[in-house]
Amino acid sequence: MSTPDLSLADQPVAVITGGARGIGLAIAHWFLDRGHRVALWDVDAETLGRTEQELALPGRVLAVPCDVSQPDQVQAATHAVDAAFGRIDALVNNAGVAVFKPVGQTSWDDWRTVLSTNLDGAFLCTQAVAPLMQRGGRGGAIVNIASISGLRASTLRVAYGTSKAALIHLTKQHATELGTVGIRVNAVAPGPVETEMAKLVHSVAIRADYHDVIPLERYGTTDEIAQVVGFLCSPAASYVNGQVIAADGGFEAAGVGLPTLRRMARGG
Repeated sequence: MSTPDLSLADQPVAVITGGARGIGLAIAHWFLDRGHRVALWDVDAETLGRTEQELALPGRVLAVPCDVSQPDQVQAATHAVDAAFGRIDALVNNAGVAVFKPVGQTSWDDWRTVLSTNLDGAFLCTQAVAPLMQRGGRGGAIVNIASISGLRASTLRVAYGTSKAALIHLTKQHATELGTVGIRVNAVAPGPVETEMAKLVHSVAIRADYHDVIPLERYGTTDEIAQVVGFLCSPAASYVNGQVIAADGGFEAAGVGLPTLRRMARGG
């Protein structure tokens, strides 16, 4: 997609946390393809640096190492974007971590690691960025990347699932309050997505299980998630606020018993 003919100073700015790879990087490409400048925040400074070099768009891409669970780093990253670009129009709270352990084996440190990034991080980034969105009366859009695990419980996800469920409610809290100053806040809850991490940790058996219970019978792609996020940040979603979109191939809607019913429908 061609870039709109805007002067650099007039190009809107999107901040994407966890933007060095995977879903975050796909979201960055969506914004860049539509004439935005993009700030990528990521705790993995090495991967972030490589991503910045590969994008090769000086003046349009700003890479900022940042641990979103640390208030001082979030504030510093926000100031860096303001200094470089002078505005923020969209924020995507995508940074997240996961610990997959049984309840009894999930330590306090595990719990705090997951909650501090997945929940505290979104709170801190929204609190830091919202004043820049309000400046000049522009408003803006915030999208939180939740998870299907925040909508339905599963095994080994006591910290991860709880953090994403809380993030969904935080979305609604922020939407209710920030909507009054022109900032829309929504969430996307992806189902299984084809990322490098999923390829590493999802065994053949796990993938088969997911295919059995997802009506579309496949994993999503990072580009598909980026399209939903982009829509929520765009003028096309100007009256959408406080909502959660499950981009999951129908996983959350399907309930139980679907594999058997599908086989019956096919005459199997």
